[in-house]
Amino acid sequence: MASTPPSASSGRGRRLVLGLLSLGLFVLAWKALAIKVGASIILPPPETVLREILSLYPTPGFLEALGGTLLRGAIAFGLSLGVGMAAGTAAGLFPSFEAILAPCLTIIRATPVLALILVAALWLPYGVLPIFAAFLTCFPVMVTSSAAGARAADTGLLEMLRLFKVPRGQAFLKLRLPAAAPHLLAGAKNALGLSWKVVVSVEVIAQPFRSIGAGMQGAQRNLETPLVFAWAVAAIILCGLTEWLFGLAVKAVLHHGA
Repeated sequence: MASTPPSASSGRGRRLVLGLLSLGLFVLAWKALAIKVGASIILPPPETVLREILSLYPTPGFLEALGGTLLRGAIAFGLSLGVGMAAGTAAGLFPSFEAILAPCLTIIRATPVLALILVAALWLPYGVLPIFAAFLTCFPVMVTSSAAGARAADTGLLEMLRLFKVPRGQAFLKLRLPAAAPHLLAGAKNALGLSWKVVVSVEVIAQPFRSIGAGMQGAQRNLETPLVFAWAVAAIILCGLTEWLFGLAVKAVLHHGA
């Protein structure tokens, strides 16, 4: 069984220490600013938000809201990943398809998310709006990354494989997929982070049943600022945790394939 190199272990330890130090400085700056403001309704101190977190997170209502947001984000990410990779790969391999797709991507990128929500609200249930908006936001990211990945394989090596009549499946696994992997993983990581941001933002507007965004909106409407922060921290933890798990999954796949 291979052991972890000492340099890698020390590098991870150093990053962890620096991350904790950065977080500590952020909390200290937050505390100092809260003292200067002197009004919890405007900026509550960290300890007040922590009390709200400890009282909110174990409740059934919070867990249901967390599950609802998690489901919407997972669906949006899955759709953007699958459809975006398929369309992007086709665009990278076939220039004519890329030319057809380009105007659609430009329109999607240029249209404000709020405008999409207002129009889509006429057609879709409120619970589906966050999924729809997140998909449209992440779709161009995955298309661009997948198209770059499809073009990343060395053309000379591809031609050599064709001359030697190597099966397409083997050429895909041995050449195209490894060349495309960095682009696909970078696009997927960006799409994952965007999915949570858009889903929670649209939930604040649409207020679907069982959602973090609806919890934030309800707390803000009642002027419960510490509770707003507690809901926001939940969204941050959800985003960070899923990105961390995604990174672990990627490392496991790469290690298995090595």
